[in-house]
Amino acid sequence: MTQQELSQAKDLDLRTSLQAMLRAAELARKTAMQTGTDIVIVENQQIVRLSAHKLQQQDKPA
Repeated sequence: MTQQELSQAKDLDLRTSLQAMLRAAELARKTAMQTGTDIVIVENQQIVRLSAHKLQQQDKPA
C-alpha cells in the first residue's frame, strides 16, 4: 500500500499506521544505542545488520 493510499484509507488505524511504525523504528534505534545491541533492517531489499556504534555515528549531526 502506498503512502497516498494509506492517507486516504477509511480506517483511522490504517491511516495512522505509518507514523506508528516510524515512531517504533526510532525507539528501536534509541534502545539499541542505549543497550549496545545491533538492529536488523531491510535496505534495498537486502537484510542489513547495524551495530549500535554505527547507529550512533548516523545519529550525529554532520
